[in-house]
Amino acid sequence: MIPFNQPICTGKELTFLQEAIANQKICGDGVFTAKCSNWIKEKTGTEKALLTTSCTHALEMAAILIDAQPGDEIIMASYTFSSTANAFVLRGASIVFIDITPDTMNMNAALIESAITKKTKAIVVMHYAGVSCDMDSILDIADKHNLYVIEDAAQGIMSAYKDQPLGAIGDIGCFSFHETKNYTMGEGGALLINNARFVDRAEIIREKGTNRSQFHRGQVDKYSWMDQGSSYLPSELNAAYLWAQLEIAGQINDDRLKTWHLYHNKLSGLASRGLIELPVIPESCVHNAHMYYIKLNDIEARQEMIEFLKSRGIMSVFHYIPLHSAPAGKQYGRFHGSDIYTTRESERLLRLPMYYQLPPSDTEYICDCIKEFFDENN
Repeated sequence: MIPFNQPICTGKELTFLQEAIANQKICGDGVFTAKCSNWIKEKTGTEKALLTTSCTHALEMAAILIDAQPGDEIIMASYTFSSTANAFVLRGASIVFIDITPDTMNMNAALIESAITKKTKAIVVMHYAGVSCDMDSILDIADKHNLYVIEDAAQGIMSAYKDQPLGAIGDIGCFSFHETKNYTMGEGGALLINNARFVDRAEIIREKGTNRSQFHRGQVDKYSWMDQGSSYLPSELNAAYLWAQLEIAGQINDDRLKTWHLYHNKLSGLASRGLIELPVIPESCVHNAHMYYIKLNDIEARQEMIEFLKSRGIMSVFHYIPLHSAPAGKQYGRFHGSDIYTTRESERLLRLPMYYQLPPSDTEYICDCIKEFFDENN
């Protein structure tokens, strides 16, 4: 079976884990945490980068930092992961879902302004497949209405919009280092702070509401409970595992892009015949080959393809059930406007295997099997 995902391992993880243990500092914010945080800061140009226990927790920290409260409304696309909404629902805010554009599967920026009310506090963008939302339009709207912009860039590390790294464009950005992402620490994430006024408070929230970070830097003579917070600091062992990948991030990115382009070239013939649709990358975007997907005619055709590929030893998966149609989405949010594309496009999309060092021969085999499916059904 060709797996859908294979967690990355460069071969240096054990060496760095042993080094972290030898340093006798495994609880977090040690040498490897600093290496990873500095890499993110330098790569993105963000004001501050803090490793977190997950992207979910980074989003929760973002919700605290903007002081999301009951009565507030947060605008986002319905086609996203539950964590994007949950972070704000946990603060008592309500979610206002809007439709997507079918080309990128990202929120339709043209629909944002009509969804804004006097209760709106923030726009949360999720850059699907590492392809940026229309950030110029979104930032203009946010500035006009005095709203925060939070980037759920879980899939967006190494991607950019008009030469601006994703995660470092809005007020706050969030990365994921889950095992399904381009770079992993098993479970983990990062908070990117681009609004300087959030920096000090973010450190406190991450350290269980204390000013422990300032204490360790010698800025205070003792540390105290200063604010609300939780344990959002990952262990040094997680950071050591991640560093083995970040130090060769460019190599990993290039490898994934080669696989992405091989898929794109091999499947272009089917797309030109109108049998499938392929991903669209706007000229303003540089993507990171986080995923490769195709779109079939409808949900029935997608399920047939999943079963066919499985019979050929290939695992493929679909993605999100739109949040507004989920039980919690109905309870904690509402859909503004019409669902023209969100449900329809989500039911057509099928993700193909994509991971570091996926053999080209496997990629070609997957493409051949997809062609075989249409040869048998047309």
